[in-house]
Amino acid sequence: MQNNTMVACPTCGQKSPWSQDNKNRPFCSERCKLIDLGEWASESYSIPQQNSEEDEIFSEDLVANPNKSFL
Repeated sequence: MQNNTMVACPTCGQKSPWSQDNKNRPFCSERCKLIDLGEWASESYSIPQQNSEEDEIFSEDLVANPNKSFL
């Protein structure tokens, strides 16, 4: 049974097959894959970070005693 699922390329929006035959999936082409990689490399994309209370506690410990081991 062949999979006929088509997905939109994240870069250009063109429909491309979601199958093992498409070595660039989810992208439609090598070009779109490289454009996306370039966006990540230039830090145009980022993953939002939320600071937690735990992060603050550990970073305060590191400033107070940089040689402290947490293991």
